[in-house]
Parts: sequence; C-alpha cells; structure tokens
Amino acid sequence: MTDELKNQIIRMAWEDRTTFDEIERRTGLAEADVIRVMRRSLKAKSFRMWRKRVNGRMTKHAGKFRASRRELKRVPGLHLLNQEGRP
Repeated sequence: MTDELKNQIIRMAWEDRTTFDEIERRTGLAEADVIRVMRRSLKAKSFRMWRKRVNGRMTKHAGKFRASRRELKRVPGLHLLNQEGRP
C-alpha cells in the first residue's frame, strides 16, 4: 500500500460524512481493513479517540443512517407539529 493511498484512507476515515461503504467503493477496503489501517498508522491514543468517535456516528454506516432517516419519516403527526409553528 502506498503512502498516498494510506493517507487518503485515513483522511476519509476521519471525515464524518464519508461512510465505510464509500471508502470501500473508492479503495476496495472493507470496514475491518480500514480499522486495521487506522490501528497501524495512528498513535494508540489517536486510534482510541477515532474508534470512540466512529462508534457514535450513525453517518459512518450508510445502511444504519438510511434506516434511521426512514424511521424519522414514519413518525405520525410530526408534520402537524411543524405546520402549527411549534418545535
């Protein structure tokens, strides 16, 4: 793996809106492979900080993100609250 590819993977992994699916599409590396690259490339504390951040991000997992958006759209009466001017 070239340094340029490794840097690209690290950059995409730190971005909130770049999903693991997108990283796999661009680089061919699955989520486990990205985690392996991050573990080997970052200092231990930086890796732990990144893992903690990624575990809390719905947007890093495209399937979960889409499912959560669908659930929000199914909330009954939500559109009525917005029309009446209430939060």
